[in-house]
Amino acid sequence: MKPISLATIIAILFCAITTQAQDNRSVGKTSFSIETDPSTFVFKGYAFHIRIKPKNSRHLVIGAGTYALDLPDVMVDINKDNKSKGWNVRINSAYSLFGEQYFGKANEKWFVGLQTGIQTYRIINDNIVGKQSKYSNLLLMPSVGYNWHPFKFPLYIKPWAGVGYISKISGSNSIDNFLYNISPFTPFLTLHIGYTFGKQYKVS
Repeated sequence: MKPISLATIIAILFCAITTQAQDNRSVGKTSFSIETDPSTFVFKGYAFHIRIKPKNSRHLVIGAGTYALDLPDVMVDINKDNKSKGWNVRINSAYSLFGEQYFGKANEKWFVGLQTGIQTYRIINDNIVGKQSKYSNLLLMPSVGYNWHPFKFPLYIKPWAGVGYISKISGSNSIDNFLYNISPFTPFLTLHIGYTFGKQYKVS
């Protein structure tokens, strides 16, 4: 067997480095997306989110968002201690950080996520005129979702669901002798619509 020459070793290393560089370039540059949750506007609120896929990230997307809305009765009544007791509840403001780990390419198809943030609530009760209370929660919510690209241009639809752990950190969740019960765990289901700048997708 002939000994491997220095030139052969250099050639092998060059090929390996070139292949790795091409692979890294295929991951792409840092990309930015914006998202909203249309349901928040239906419930007299808003939602604005930004998502960032860091350069050379294959699976991870990070981001931040803010939102507000009047909670629909079904979300208030999911806690039996609050059901049919005249509560009107609004998330006055919320600020969250997000992380999404995709099973395939970043920002495409199935992912698991984690959200952490602070929500400020305003509560009013129909049985007490002219009074309200406010309190703030710490939210921690694992989630699972699907990022669907039905078009060649970079508009996407992202349904997702999660279960949030909630802990009150300030304020009051009662008005006079009426107590609004805060559930430690809350299920959540929604849909985001987003747009990625400078990106095109194959229809999935």
